[in-house]
Amino acid sequence: MSNATSTLGIVVGLSAEARLLNDSGCVVAVGGGTPLGARRMAQKLVADGVTALISFGFAGGLDPAWCPGTLIVPDAVLFNGRLFDCNERLRAPLTGERIRCLLAGDAVVALAEEKQRLWRTTGAGAVDLESGEVAEVAETAGIPFAVLRAVLDPAGRDLPSAATSALDQYGRVAVLKMAGILARHPVQIIGLIALARDASRARKALVGSAEGLRRLAAGDANLRGLSP
Repeated sequence: MSNATSTLGIVVGLSAEARLLNDSGCVVAVGGGTPLGARRMAQKLVADGVTALISFGFAGGLDPAWCPGTLIVPDAVLFNGRLFDCNERLRAPLTGERIRCLLAGDAVVALAEEKQRLWRTTGAGAVDLESGEVAEVAETAGIPFAVLRAVLDPAGRDLPSAATSALDQYGRVAVLKMAGILARHPVQIIGLIALARDASRARKALVGSAEGLRRLAAGDANLRGLSP
C-alpha cells in the first residue's frame, strides 16, 4: 500500500497495475488478482480513512467493439445479480468510453466462447474480478466509488491459462511456475506473446488515464463532500 495522504483509495488486482499509479497521489492497495483480496484491501482502505474508492486496472473484453487498450468508465457494476451505480462526480474526470455496465466475475473468463455468452446474457461491456467487491464495500461504508479499466484481452480471443495460473498471492508472475507450465504446454507461448502485446497497449492507456486520478487526488477536500 502506498504512503500517499489522499483520501482517494484505489484497489488494483496486480502489482503491475499498482506501479502505474506511483505518482498519482492516491492510496493504492493490491488485492492479488482475487475478489476476496480486493474486498480485504477495500475494507482496509476504508478502515484507514479513505472517503472514496476506485477500482483500477485491466479488464477482459466482452463487447466485441472494444480492442486492447480501450479505456472504459462504466455507469454501474453488475455483481451478484445487482447493479451498483458508480458516482457521476467521481468518474467525471476519468477518461474513457462510457459503458452501461461492467460485470464483476468470480473467476477469470478465459475462453472467447464464454465471453460471447456473457456479452449476450448480461450486456456488460467488460469483466473484472475486483470491481464488484469494491462496489459492495463502498456501499456498506456509505462512500462513493467508480471504476477505471483498460481492456486487456479482447472478446474474440482465448486467454492462455499460463497468464493466470502463474500469479502469486500479490498478483506477481511466479517465474518458476510459469516456466513449468510452458515446459508442459509450449504452444501457449504464442498466446502469451499476443497477450504481452495487448498488455503493452493496456498499460499505456492506463498511464495516460492517470491524470484524471491526479486531479481527483489534488481536489481531495472535495472528495470528503461526495455522497455515495
